[in-house]
Amino acid sequence: MMEKDEWKRLYYDFHIHTCLSPCGDEDMTPANIVMMAKLKGLDVIAITDHNTCRNCEAAIKQGERHGMLVIPGMELTTKEEVHVLFLFSSLCEAEKFDSYVYEHLIKVRNVPEFFGRQLVMDEEDQIIKEEEMLLIQATDIPFSGLSKLADTYHGLMIPAHIEKGSNSLLSNLGFIPKESTFLVAEVAGIRREEELKRENPYLEGCRLIRDSDAHALGMISEAKHVIMAGERSREAILQALLGKGCE
Repeated sequence: MMEKDEWKRLYYDFHIHTCLSPCGDEDMTPANIVMMAKLKGLDVIAITDHNTCRNCEAAIKQGERHGMLVIPGMELTTKEEVHVLFLFSSLCEAEKFDSYVYEHLIKVRNVPEFFGRQLVMDEEDQIIKEEEMLLIQATDIPFSGLSKLADTYHGLMIPAHIEKGSNSLLSNLGFIPKESTFLVAEVAGIRREEELKRENPYLEGCRLIRDSDAHALGMISEAKHVIMAGERSREAILQALLGKGCE
């Protein structure tokens, strides 16, 4: 077994939106995000746009240039409008998941003047295309089907900002379903974790993490949330989230 002093102490932010999310600032380009995360002292970040993974590849390539580990991810909106993060160790699996989710997105055209543009970028921060369908719509995927999806696409499912007053598991469903199998949940820090666990015993067995849910560069986390991983790799970090290692 690896000794604790051999573990990598990594500062993280696993919930960051790019300019592909309509609610994200247009200066949330892959390069800008990576450089701001580096400036703030982070070691690993995840790109989690609404219902899409299409800016993950560009961010990963920027990360490789600048020494930032980037995890491909998504913030999926369920049929019940619950937000759930998915993180992947493989870009290939993230892209397959992206295709599946897009098929299940309730199709409504975006109104850029109202919601904001949805910009797909390349690794040079050049616009490839502008997504026409509104990505902050719900999908027709129920919360109850997410565990199976996570297994199918080899992703890690993390209910997002669970105690927020909207688009969260506790606000939209009002409870944690008995059949739930998720092992990691994200808290926004609105309520004390002890209180949340007391009211929701299921959370006693979960790892609770905190992220920025950044939609603007200044919102990206400072170097304060730590994960201890066996090595600095996507696979090791996802395994650490499922075991020991977060502070």
